[in-house]
Amino acid sequence: LRGSSLDPDRERRYAELFEQLDLNKDGRVDITELRTGLAARGLHRGEAEEIVLESDINHDGLLDFQEFSQYLRAHEKRLRLMFHNLDRNNDGRIDVGEIQHSLHKLGVEVTMEQASRILQSMDRDGTMTIDWNEWRDHFLFNPFHNMEEIVHHWKHSHMFDIGEHLTVPDEFSEQERRSGLVWRQLVAGAMAGAVSRTGTAPLDRLKVFLQVHGSSSRGINLWSGLRGMVQEGGVFSLWRGNGINVLKIAPESAIKFMAYEQIKWVIRGNREGGSLRLQERFIAGSLAGATAQTIIYPMEVLKTRLTLRKTGQYSGMADCARQILKTEGVRAFYRGYLPNTLGIIPYAGIDLAVYETLKNAWLQRYCVDSADPGVLVLLGCGTISSTCGQLASYPLALIRTRMQAQAVTEGKPKLTMVGQFKYIISHEGVPGLYRGITPNFLKVIPAVSISYVVYEHMKKVLGVGY
Repeated sequence: LRGSSLDPDRERRYAELFEQLDLNKDGRVDITELRTGLAARGLHRGEAEEIVLESDINHDGLLDFQEFSQYLRAHEKRLRLMFHNLDRNNDGRIDVGEIQHSLHKLGVEVTMEQASRILQSMDRDGTMTIDWNEWRDHFLFNPFHNMEEIVHHWKHSHMFDIGEHLTVPDEFSEQERRSGLVWRQLVAGAMAGAVSRTGTAPLDRLKVFLQVHGSSSRGINLWSGLRGMVQEGGVFSLWRGNGINVLKIAPESAIKFMAYEQIKWVIRGNREGGSLRLQERFIAGSLAGATAQTIIYPMEVLKTRLTLRKTGQYSGMADCARQILKTEGVRAFYRGYLPNTLGIIPYAGIDLAVYETLKNAWLQRYCVDSADPGVLVLLGCGTISSTCGQLASYPLALIRTRMQAQAVTEGKPKLTMVGQFKYIISHEGVPGLYRGITPNFLKVIPAVSISYVVYEHMKKVLGVGY
């Protein structure tokens, strides 16, 4: 009766799995035991809720053996259909070419090397092909219902916002664009960015304050700057400028994504395949970032002015914009634009290069049989790569901020980009180009952590993640 619900080998395998998961040996598996079992197998603990929701027939929050085995039989049936869809030549095995072809059919282009990594994550016997048993065992506790969900799992990347320029927008298939997943993911990223920026706003304001007012001669440091801001405007003054900093996330993300899609189409031209090489993604991402910055740059100037404002100086964003327009003219809204745009290239290039290098080095050393290094590793790679990118582009960011603020800084000359650079070097030396970088680094880890937690929650709320 092999293949039927009474297959003795399969029932014996289910019984062994159930025995392993039933830690207290009461004949039932609860959500805690299932989470522990999934974690021991290197799987996401959050998938336990979905498995219980789908298999708990009597809704008591516990799985007995009948419910457990019934769920696995139904899930194996789905997995068998997916396996046959992938196995184009019907030889009972899936090879690299078949993985690449199946992804191509779903609008996702991967290189042979990327397809090999996906295959290696399932290939237990080292044959560079996947048989039914390997496929089944790999996805048995992953509650995927179709190939689209598996493909999304393979290619999905997180969009974390640490308050700086996001390097390269995520890659989406045509089907994901049609389904509205793109915009749901952008909304999830925007919400994560809003909470993250709000949580780290005091450090961001301190950074801007030190960039503009800090100098070795004035003796303003981390603590004296923080104390001075609180004394001038109270604790809530630490969040000055945060409103517009949050407000600009949505238009910037949307413009960047749309520009990236258009630039990607131009770069790809008539070439077959929907995905770009790493260097092409960097170029497209940098140009998309520059496009978005060009359009929303007046908001950047407003953010700097509102961040540095004294109590009672402006009644709000509109009043700030009106005063700048009246006293300085339209050109003031693009002051510092050149160093800002030039700063995108080193930041994006180093961020992407370091991230990919660290991730691939980790995979080659510690995850030879896996295409997924895990969330903590990706967070670590992102934090380090962002820090390296900031080190390279920070002098340009500092010059940009000083140019944006020069109308409200007393006793300092109004200089061009090159003039600002010469002035800082002659008066403060090279360390002057990195004034305020300490609070900037201090906010990276909390910003990434907050962004990740909120992003994961918003994915569930908006139905982005599987």
